[in-house]
Amino acid sequence: MSERVLTVESLSTSFPSPDGTLAVVEDVSLEIDRGEVLALVGESGCGKSMTAFSLMRLVPRPGRIAAGRIELCGKDVLSLSVPEMRQVRGSDVAMIFQEPMTSLNPVQTAGTQVVEAIRLHERVSAGEARTRTVDLFDRVGIPDPGARFDAYPHQLSGGMKQRVMIAMALSSQPKLLIADEPTTALDVTIQAQILELLREIQRDTGMSILLITHDLGIVNELADRVAVMYAARLVEEGSRHAILGAARHPYTQGLLRSMPALARRGEPLAEIPGAVPPPDEWPSGCRFAGRCERALDHCAAELPGETALGDGHAARCHVVAREAAS
Repeated sequence: MSERVLTVESLSTSFPSPDGTLAVVEDVSLEIDRGEVLALVGESGCGKSMTAFSLMRLVPRPGRIAAGRIELCGKDVLSLSVPEMRQVRGSDVAMIFQEPMTSLNPVQTAGTQVVEAIRLHERVSAGEARTRTVDLFDRVGIPDPGARFDAYPHQLSGGMKQRVMIAMALSSQPKLLIADEPTTALDVTIQAQILELLREIQRDTGMSILLITHDLGIVNELADRVAVMYAARLVEEGSRHAILGAARHPYTQGLLRSMPALARRGEPLAEIPGAVPPPDEWPSGCRFAGRCERALDHCAAELPGETALGDGHAARCHVVAREAAS
């Protein structure tokens, strides 16, 4: 029987606005088992990163988690005190943030920052923490790790900065790693190296990963299951094979058609018409209705329920529901 590492039920996160509150994450439910990689996919601005911040309880003010339940390694995250949550970050869950160029403190050496992360969660001497940091640097593929310990962030390449961030995230052996666009701003060769590193770490440690990305190529490389997000809501979920090979939601199908790898040479890439509407202009029903070429008359007015498609594959779409019923 699989060990459940993360359970998220009906999570909603909102920000105040002059006209009330705007939901940036709405009614999101997720589950991740030990050793599993779940990819959270969608366009920029759909709520992926804010979902991650919510799981870490790092929602920037004045935003707040408005509803839902988050259970991480048996702990009710939303009921923990601030000191208790600080201990959970690192020991149970760690996060690789989206932009390695700005995530490190520019006035501290790379090694010092990892040492601080280790000593925040464990009672170890500075010397032992340094030894562990150098070992971590070696493990994540940083060349000459002893010398890189004393390097400042501006002395490291983008790929090296990202490896430092991964070492920091792994420093207390978390059970869940949240990787938010881990290859953003890196060139193709370094992207491949970082993905291979994550794959090796996951395989060697049995750690679970929540992979946040808009790149379906990365999903195909790493993910076991996929959750597709659009305008703060999940619209389709399933195994990697189900989503990449038999997607049913029109939005997911549009994302797949826009992949360069699927385009014919000499032909323009397919695109999804229109743009994601801002939160204050979302329809009361399906938020993709205004861009959907298959939308029904009632799509924009009625919120679609979940349609189970078998083997954990499900979509929230009136069109899919009608097809499944016919």
